[in-house]
Amino acid sequence: MIYMAEKIAIDATKPIPLDDHLCFSLYATSRAIQKLYHDGLSKNKLTYPQYLVLVSLYEYDHVTVKRLGELLSLDSGTLTPLLKRMEKEGLVTRQRSKDDERVVNVKLTDLGTSKRKDINELPEILVAKSNFTADEWNTLEDLSKKLFMNITK
Repeated sequence: MIYMAEKIAIDATKPIPLDDHLCFSLYATSRAIQKLYHDGLSKNKLTYPQYLVLVSLYEYDHVTVKRLGELLSLDSGTLTPLLKRMEKEGLVTRQRSKDDERVVNVKLTDLGTSKRKDINELPEILVAKSNFTADEWNTLEDLSKKLFMNITK
């Protein structure tokens, strides 16, 4: 059987080399980025998921857990323990809404805010290492977002 999406044809009756699997390429790239970020994150005593939470909170400081989950594509079962740990480490605060007890708001602490400069340097390192032109970078970003949106509909 051959699957086609416009001009892309894949013959499912033949083995596809690992290097030709987009999922593997994206997985390997994601791991390489996390490894590249490792030193900066370690210096700040952060994990990669904590980094992503902080980046989101730098953009949207006072958000609900639900909205943060939407931004990060994480369910509450994953996000809640992560936020509890970050609160224990003094990076964020969580507070129930006075209007609706079911709603929990997340906010940066001074410590969480203080890590912003170091954290903002990490994407600069990635851009420099990529050796992409601005157009190539923007194209990759646009196509990655489009792929994500299309496969998560």
